[in-house]
Amino acid sequence: MAAEVRQLEAFVKESLQSGCIKSDIAKALEGAGWPGAQINNALDAYADAAFPVPVPKPRPSLSARDAFLYLVMFSTLYYGAWNLGSLLFSFIDRAFPDPAAGGFGGYLDMQRRWSTAAVIIAFPVFFFIARYVGRQIQLNPFKRLSPARRWLTYLTLFIASATLLGDTTTLIFNLLGGDTTVRFTLKVLVVAAIAGSAFTYYLLDLRKEEKE
Repeated sequence: MAAEVRQLEAFVKESLQSGCIKSDIAKALEGAGWPGAQINNALDAYADAAFPVPVPKPRPSLSARDAFLYLVMFSTLYYGAWNLGSLLFSFIDRAFPDPAAGGFGGYLDMQRRWSTAAVIIAFPVFFFIARYVGRQIQLNPFKRLSPARRWLTYLTLFIASATLLGDTTTLIFNLLGGDTTVRFTLKVLVVAAIAGSAFTYYLLDLRKEEKE
């Protein structure tokens, strides 16, 4: 596969050097059976500049600094979201107690305090780093194509979609069995709201990236 990519890139470079325009190169490659995505990637590697030789565009690279920022940002997002859900669950359990879960008051209080502390720490760190990264992208929009950012964004979409799928399946399973309570319904809504918010935000962010 790598050899094919190098072959395609070499052909595009030689064609541009000989004076061919991108649309003609694309038609020739399509006629030879190359996939459209690979053709576009190879052609997009060069700028549309009036210069005697092809002018390469900068390619996204993974730096240790970018990897660190995005790992911390997304880790605090996951950690904060999990503990926010746990905190809201504890409030629901307190408002609608389960008679069969007696004797766990001390544990629930400790869980509530831990979740509150985690939310207080995680979300400010997340928003601070997200704001910093956003400013860096405004100064250099090319940073939006960071491999670390793209991989972790798609991972977040996967986790959020899997959570929504499991949440919906659990709801339907209990509805079919006639085993639904106010406490259960509220917990399902909490999970759907948290996972749905993350999924919607990052999906819109990816679409914005594609438009740009």
